[in-house]
Amino acid sequence: MYTLIAILLVFLGFAYFQEGGGITKQKTPTVGILTLMHHPALDQIHKGVVAGLAKEGYKGKSVKIDYQNAQGDQSNLKTMASKLVNENNDVLVGITTPASQALANATSKIPIVLGAVTDPHGAGLVKNNKKPGGNITGVSDQAPLKKQLKLIKEFMPHMKTLGIIYTSSDSSATTEHALFVKLCKEEHVNLKSYSISNSNDLNQVSQEALTQVDAIFIPTDNTIAGAMQTLIANANAANKPVFPAVDTMVKDGGVATYSINQYKLGVEGGRLAGQILKGKKKTATTPIKYIKNGDPTLNLKQAKKLGLHVPARFLKDAEQHGEVYK
Repeated sequence: MYTLIAILLVFLGFAYFQEGGGITKQKTPTVGILTLMHHPALDQIHKGVVAGLAKEGYKGKSVKIDYQNAQGDQSNLKTMASKLVNENNDVLVGITTPASQALANATSKIPIVLGAVTDPHGAGLVKNNKKPGGNITGVSDQAPLKKQLKLIKEFMPHMKTLGIIYTSSDSSATTEHALFVKLCKEEHVNLKSYSISNSNDLNQVSQEALTQVDAIFIPTDNTIAGAMQTLIANANAANKPVFPAVDTMVKDGGVATYSINQYKLGVEGGRLAGQILKGKKKTATTPIKYIKNGDPTLNLKQAKKLGLHVPARFLKDAEQHGEVYK
C-alpha cells in the first residue's frame, strides 16, 4: 500500500511540477482592453475586438479579457493603463488615441494593438505607419473624407458655407480637420472651422456655427460623438443638417455618411491581437491597417424632417450595401 502511494506521489510530482519540459498547466492568455468612454461607436469597436479574438479561437475560458473604461475622464487612463501592465496582460488593446497613448506610456514591451487610431504616426505611437518598429501596431479609423464631402455636396447643391466642429484636444479630430480643410480648398468649398475644448463648449459653439453655415460636418471625434444629442437639438432648431464621419452618429441624428464600420474595425483589431498571441504576427513588422471604403449610412427620418432631397443613387446604395434608419 505504502509503495503504491509513493509511486502515485512521484507520478503526480513528475506530471505537474517537473522542471524542464514535463507536462505543465498551460497559462490562460490575457488581453487588456482600455477605452476612454462609453458611446455607440466605441462600444461597437469593443464588441468587435471580442468577436475578432473569438475568430482566432480566443473565446470563453480560453482567454481572459480585462476591460477598463475611463468613463470620459482622461486622468483615469494613466491609472488603468498601469493596472493592465502591472497585471502582466499578454496583449493590450487601446480604443481611442488617448487610451492608446496611455498604454504606450505605461509599457514598451507588452504588445499593444490600436483599436482605431486615425494617424498612429502623427499621434506619436509608431515610428512609421507602414513599419511601426516597436511594440505597437493596429487599425486606423481614418474616414473617407473625399467621399463624405462629395456626398454633402450632393445633398446640398446650393450650399454656400459648410461648417466643421471638432475637439482641439482629440488627435483623430484634429488630423481629419486638417485634411478636410485642404480638401475643401481643392474642391472650392467655403469652409468655416469651429473648435471646442470639451463637451461643455458644444452647445454654445454649435449654436453660433449654425447661424453662419448651411450645414455642419463632424469628423471622427469622440467628445462630440458622446454629446450628439446637444448638437442635433441645436441643428434641428436651426433646421440645418449635420453630416458626421461615423455611422453611429448618423443613427443619433446625423443625416448621412460613408463610414468605416466601427464593429468591423474592432474585429480587425481583435483578430490582430489573436494573431500576436499565437506568435503569427509581430507588432514591429505589421503595418497599420487601413479600411479604405466606407459603408453608406442614411438617416431617412432625419432627412425628411429637414426637408432634404435624398439623392436616388445614395438611397439605393444605402439600401443595398449599407444602413437606412427610418
